[in-house]
Amino acid sequence: MANTILIGAQWGDEGKGKIIDVLTERVDWVVRAQGGNNAGHTVVVGGERIVLHLVPSGILHAGKRCVIGNGVVLDPMALVAEIAEVTRRGHEVAGRLFISDRAHVVFPYHRMLDAQGEARRAKGEQIGTTQRGIGPTYSDKAARFGLRMCDLLDPDFPALLRARVEEKNRVLAAMGAPVADYAAVLADIQQAMTTLAPLVCDTIPLLHDAVQRGERILFEGAQGIMLDIDFGTYPFVTSSNASSGGAATGSGVPPTRMNNVIGVLKAYTTRVGEGPFPTELHDANGDEIRRVGNEFGATTGRPRRTGWFDAVVARHAVMTCGVTEWALTKLDVLDGFATIPICVAYELDGQRINHFPANIRAAARCRPVYEEMPGWHTPTRGITNFADLPDAAKRYVARIVQLTGVPVGILSLGPGRESTLLLGAQPA
Repeated sequence: MANTILIGAQWGDEGKGKIIDVLTERVDWVVRAQGGNNAGHTVVVGGERIVLHLVPSGILHAGKRCVIGNGVVLDPMALVAEIAEVTRRGHEVAGRLFISDRAHVVFPYHRMLDAQGEARRAKGEQIGTTQRGIGPTYSDKAARFGLRMCDLLDPDFPALLRARVEEKNRVLAAMGAPVADYAAVLADIQQAMTTLAPLVCDTIPLLHDAVQRGERILFEGAQGIMLDIDFGTYPFVTSSNASSGGAATGSGVPPTRMNNVIGVLKAYTTRVGEGPFPTELHDANGDEIRRVGNEFGATTGRPRRTGWFDAVVARHAVMTCGVTEWALTKLDVLDGFATIPICVAYELDGQRINHFPANIRAAARCRPVYEEMPGWHTPTRGITNFADLPDAAKRYVARIVQLTGVPVGILSLGPGRESTLLLGAQPA
């Protein structure tokens, strides 16, 4: 397995954490390159559920090295708590986890501004943010007002922080909101850095040397292409590039060193938060998918919106991310359905279209064009060989391949590591 980018090919929550966990056995490094602790990757090991938000999932494998790249926005207190939990579960961090000194830092005032911004949006315009301060931190990064991990190690950090707190408190006060306590913020950050400082380094030469040695790197994407700030359902998106391109800019490893792009897809579709969702279900089928699939956010606990598989969205991921292989998850959730529709195109204002429109008002008017597939009414969880799947399930997988032009290389039939079929090649 050469250097591989793994991306979410829908609206996030596709099961990336599990797929990364499975693939980590075949790589030397796992790198997070964008997002923050607004993303939650769930891994089930030996029946034990672990949710990671900032630490790459590879930390659960002994001997694998992990990098939090420059494209990540990092909440120091949240990361310290996560490291403590990982350590408590028996996983060594020292010498295995490296934090980019160029990663921007999430401060309490970012979270406060996030909450105020969401509360002040008009009804129907709310983004559905996790209120973890991610958007305001990326805004400061773009405005060249942010602070990075290297700044937290600088002797002038207290003065740098004071200037930021004073500026943000003026904004908060103008909103009539509570303001940040500079002394408390400084004390908390300094306490967090007693844990984090030994892990901070320039990760660019670290990864460059790994590439030169021929070591294999897995880039762990967060969120999904439909939440990408450029290619998603803007403005109902995250604040970073969740596409394959974000792996290069968020890590310092150039595109010429990337070899494969694995797109993770659910066998149906889900979304958290606001924004258009053409195949969304508002009936008993949607409730059943949510119940069987346990579709509740790993980070927020919010119930996810559910819908049938959308091939238009999947093709959008192929075009924007260069997907070379699918990891198809949660096929087992569909075991109980007699008929399973697949959206093959949209109807927009009386015309059939095969692409996802940029304009969200147009996207909201899109109506799915469905093709119905027969269900299989047979449990698939526990099956370890593709040939043993029910014929209808095989045909469902094959139809997704036909509609997207990309082979399925990994098939997941349950939450555990053992419920994963590594197909290697397109099944006949």
